[in-house]
Amino acid sequence: MSHVIADARVHKDRRDLHNLRNMLPFLWEYRGRALFALGCLVLAKLANVGIPMILKQIVDQLEQGEKTLLVLPLFLLLAYGLLRLSSSLFNELRDAVFARVRYRAMRRLSNRVLSHLHDLSLRFHLQRKTGAISRDLERGTRSVSSILNYMVFSILPMLVEFSLVAVVLLTQYDIIFTLVTFGTVAVYIGFTLAITEWRMEYRHAMNRLDSKANSLAFDSLINYETVKYFGNEPLELRRYDETLQNWEENAVKSQTSMSLLNFGQGAIIAIGVTFIMIFAADGVVDGSMTIGDLVLVNAFMLQLFIPLGFLGIVYRQIKYSLADMDLIFKLLEREPEITDRDDASSLVLKVGAVRFEQVDFAYQPERQILHQVDFSVQPGEKVAVVGHSGAGKSTLSRLLFRFYDVTAGRVLVDGQDVREVTRRSLREVIGIVPQDSVLFNESILYNLSYGRPQATREEIKAAARMAHIAEFIESLPEGYDTVVGERGLKLSGGEKQRIAIARAILKRPRILVFDEATSSLDSKTEQSIQETLKEVARDHTTLVIAHRLSTVVDADRILVMDRGRIRERGTHRELLAQGGLYGQMWQLQQEERDSI
Repeated sequence: MSHVIADARVHKDRRDLHNLRNMLPFLWEYRGRALFALGCLVLAKLANVGIPMILKQIVDQLEQGEKTLLVLPLFLLLAYGLLRLSSSLFNELRDAVFARVRYRAMRRLSNRVLSHLHDLSLRFHLQRKTGAISRDLERGTRSVSSILNYMVFSILPMLVEFSLVAVVLLTQYDIIFTLVTFGTVAVYIGFTLAITEWRMEYRHAMNRLDSKANSLAFDSLINYETVKYFGNEPLELRRYDETLQNWEENAVKSQTSMSLLNFGQGAIIAIGVTFIMIFAADGVVDGSMTIGDLVLVNAFMLQLFIPLGFLGIVYRQIKYSLADMDLIFKLLEREPEITDRDDASSLVLKVGAVRFEQVDFAYQPERQILHQVDFSVQPGEKVAVVGHSGAGKSTLSRLLFRFYDVTAGRVLVDGQDVREVTRRSLREVIGIVPQDSVLFNESILYNLSYGRPQATREEIKAAARMAHIAEFIESLPEGYDTVVGERGLKLSGGEKQRIAIARAILKRPRILVFDEATSSLDSKTEQSIQETLKEVARDHTTLVIAHRLSTVVDADRILVMDRGRIRERGTHRELLAQGGLYGQMWQLQQEERDSI
């Protein structure tokens, strides 16, 4: 068991060093500033160590008599004031100069993480918990600032000051003062690190439970309507409170152990200072030391323990920050499932023909979704794919957009395998109206312009008119500046869908995919939207994925899917004449419509 724990610690230490090395590139941009800040740090500490030495000289001069009182002590007093001023000046200069380094590193890491999250596959984003990711991202980027802050403002200054004090004590005083001073420091550091390490498990548990509670809260708010539909507010609050209760228990244990740590630190300092005073007073009595020397060694001792008083906090925060940083760098080390090949070229768009060639696909190896799917959509042609839920229809759009790669076969655009072209160039030519149109918590204008951010306001309004949403927008008090709420909560499903259609129109893609694009619309709006879609789809390569068969009767070709296979092909009339699966679905939907 001890071997397992030791191996785990070694692995953790290696991870910490690995993460610290990974942090260095984010500092490289302002390396000159960082070096200048370190120079200021050393100068500040030289001034700091010089203060007790000047104080010793003042005390000794005053002790010698009054003959030099009006000249030399005045000079020393001025030097004393100058050193204090210099210490403050260089400390503040260090802070000001290093601020740019620290915050630029945070900014670059935040951008890098967000960019990487966008690069990760749809599979990752379907499995992730938004609340936990949000909290981990916040803590992880803040950890860079924390580590830099503690290293430059706590650890390095402490080491520089220790070194300077050691030189003074070793060269000017008996070895016993060095041994007592640094012996006390060693015991203090050892005790602090041991207790802090023991307390870490409580903090790790607090972090884990904090992320879990945040995730539960986010999920319940994102699914606000579902919670209300089932009246499950007590259930959500109970789950949230149970997690916070566990967090509370660990927080109390963390604070209690903190009191033990503080008392132990105070006891070690008191014992160390007492021994220093005994040896210094003995030196004054036997004449080997002056009162100024006693003041100096006592000042050094107390001065060293001022930063050491924060050592437990600093060590703990560095450990927490390293743990938080590890989450971010593990995320950055996660390889994107879908990437551009090294030799990938931009898609050369000719006519926009789409072909699925003997495509097999599985989300998990043990559960295959598509089997030998083979069809093409020619320029200007409208091909519809229909079938029951779970037949694999929407998977086709995800493969075309290259959210996933096929298990076998190929997906081609103008004869080019989508795996051999850059994702950006592929996605630029495809416009998708998904079944669930999620909007940003921004204005309607922003959501519309998302299809083509550089579009003019008039072009945006024209797209809105084509999607039969302009009249509704203009009737709103704030018009196009109306904020739609989280995920478009302030709009109805049909209104969101029409905004999504307008957004796709604005993009001006060569290939259009409508994935249940009118599923949230009433019959009257659906008819008008169908006319719009027919107009928009003209001269485009159009793939329509639908459950409602009435929306695809005008398709040039209809593919009927069942359990991941294409079972039937043909026009609406041809498929009805066959009396197969399509005919059964049509009959069933007609009966459902008549019964309403």
